Amino acid sequence: MYFQIGHTNPCTHTRTDSQDRNSRALLSHSVCGLAWSRWSKMSSSGWILAVCLVVLEGGRYAVWAKEVSGSERNCSAIPPYLPPTAVNTTLRLRDLRASMIPLNISAYIIPATDAHLSEYIAPRDARLAWMSGFTGSAGTAVITQNKAVLWTDSRYWIQAERQMDCNWELQRDASIRSITNWLILEIPEGDQVGFDPFLFSVDIFDVYSTNLAPAGRILKSIPDNLVDKIWTGRPPLPPDNPIRLPDNVIERTWPMKVDQIRAQISDNPYKPTAVLLSALDETAWLFNLRGNDIPFNPFFYSYTLLSMDEIWLFVHIERITEELKVYLNTSCYHSYCVQLLEYSSVRTYLQSYLQRPNVRVWVGTEYTNQALYELITPEDKHLTSTYSPVLTTKAVKDATEQRILKEAHVRDAVAVMQLLMWLEKKVPEGTENELTAAHFVDQCRSKQKNSRGPSFETISASGPNAALAHYSPSNETARKLSVDEMYLVDSGGQYLDGTTDITRTVHWGKPTDFQKEAYTRVLMGNIEISRTIFPAGTRGVNMEMLGRRALWEVGLNYGHGTGHGVGNYFGVHEWPVGFQSNNIPFQEGMFTSIEPGYYKENDFGIRIEDIAVTVPATTKYGNNYLTFETVSLVPYDRKLINTSLLSPEQLHWLNKYYETIRSMVGPELERQALKEEYDWMMKHTAPFLTAGASAVISSVTLLVTVLPSVLLYNLL
Repeated sequence: MYFQIGHTNPCTHTRTDSQDRNSRALLSHSVCGLAWSRWSKMSSSGWILAVCLVVLEGGRYAVWAKEVSGSERNCSAIPPYLPPTAVNTTLRLRDLRASMIPLNISAYIIPATDAHLSEYIAPRDARLAWMSGFTGSAGTAVITQNKAVLWTDSRYWIQAERQMDCNWELQRDASIRSITNWLILEIPEGDQVGFDPFLFSVDIFDVYSTNLAPAGRILKSIPDNLVDKIWTGRPPLPPDNPIRLPDNVIERTWPMKVDQIRAQISDNPYKPTAVLLSALDETAWLFNLRGNDIPFNPFFYSYTLLSMDEIWLFVHIERITEELKVYLNTSCYHSYCVQLLEYSSVRTYLQSYLQRPNVRVWVGTEYTNQALYELITPEDKHLTSTYSPVLTTKAVKDATEQRILKEAHVRDAVAVMQLLMWLEKKVPEGTENELTAAHFVDQCRSKQKNSRGPSFETISASGPNAALAHYSPSNETARKLSVDEMYLVDSGGQYLDGTTDITRTVHWGKPTDFQKEAYTRVLMGNIEISRTIFPAGTRGVNMEMLGRRALWEVGLNYGHGTGHGVGNYFGVHEWPVGFQSNNIPFQEGMFTSIEPGYYKENDFGIRIEDIAVTVPATTKYGNNYLTFETVSLVPYDRKLINTSLLSPEQLHWLNKYYETIRSMVGPELERQALKEEYDWMMKHTAPFLTAGASAVISSVTLLVTVLPSVLLYNLL
């Protein structure tokens, strides 16, 4: 909590340089004098005197507050301490509040998404970050005339404290119920809450409305975004044109995919006449196109309206090349011809289509924004499901997609092994930090075949920074890597044939017994999910606890999800696959991450993440059972594994996994003539003999495993 007098926020003054201390001291004298003269006769004036006495300590206290506050803001200090990573939002809040007045709204909601409800957004859509300074991928802000509040989950609490100034309050319950309860307490009954309908999914809007309407608080749709109106220097639309995928990574042409979706439209008993595709990956998948509008994600701004005999593609038409127009059959008018329409005209054209007789539009409520959905009236004009038929069809990879995605993971493993080997050598020298490590793994991936850059901003985190589940280093925050700390690296690559995401946690010195136990229990959770056998059609949420059970047994846990889908040169977080309650049941051919973790605040963090594909399981009696095949192929840190905690089944799985790494990655390392990396891989995948006190291997085993590789390379 920070000290407030009326509606004045003492944290608004953010300058902390030494030359400003005298002016702050004078200001403190003035404020205290005014406060005392006004309230000295009140019975509760004692606290004012106490605060003023502290303030009047002057420069000495200011220096102390700055020195002890660390990297997080301290709004209760006098003067408040702000780290260099915090953003001054005073003028931005002033301008936004001024724009709210003529609209007669008492609050304005700002989510961290775009008009396609994307998780990763373009810089021009980062409205929450611009308004608050907070750059996390999950959060919601609410601004009233006297308060600014951010809601985010446990992954981002510390990041928010580092990035926001003292104009902002942080709420740690990120649920919509928490936001609406706060609004009900803060604004009077009958007042309006403004929101941009393009940034609310149908489902999210329904939850807000259900919570606010009975309390007499009214949601007001404002399609012209208020942040955009005050955002000076807003980034422009990226200049790159969409591109088509080459034939060698495609099994289904776009007309074949159109047929698949039309078949589902036709078979639907509620008889829709068209499906509206709003998520960016829906249109990209349907037409086998990729773009560069979203950082780390090969998407382009688009919507699609697909009926049984027409196709409308809403894009920035000036970016569609003549080659793409030929590819999309834009010069004809039969059922496999794409009609190009301007991106901004989607609302107008949707209204036009709805005026036709006997039409019904199928929408997936998870990724259709309220701005489009509110046009589809009356009710018999729409059909809703949580996900569109494109998202559920895309979730199951065809044979070509499975093959090339596995191949991409083999090459990706080479890059990650190069990073880990390099760190083993460099960290003891004391020359590297979190940022140089992140840059190094990006460089390693860039040298691999079909590389198209990273799939997200690398999480390279040492010591206490690793306790932040989604921390990414910067020049200001990068911590020097040390043999005395655990190090977590969560990274991924985009390749023309696949998308990767892998996390490894290592220690180059002497880990504590607790660190080894925590790491081993996280590994046990990863293995338990990976080796489980389950009926086809099982939901991930029903097996998610397998990833937590070993931690729960000793009273530990983690605050993030256990896994998510992943695409083929697509999004690194691909819905609707995963282990959450709103994910679809597992079928053969789905790719998901498996990533349990443990985080001890201000000390260390552990996450072990692999990508796995669902494959048929061999069982004694059942015929339709599945299991997971791990396609990430990088060994774990054996120094951190306490094998005495592993069951025989878990140890067997681990040794089989290491055999797979050798058989799959070994030939690729040989093909690339990476002898040192090959030796490193052989050493770190040596089999564990039996469950014992630590993950040691005999010198004979090391000799047997490393010597053949030395002899082999001497023969090359």
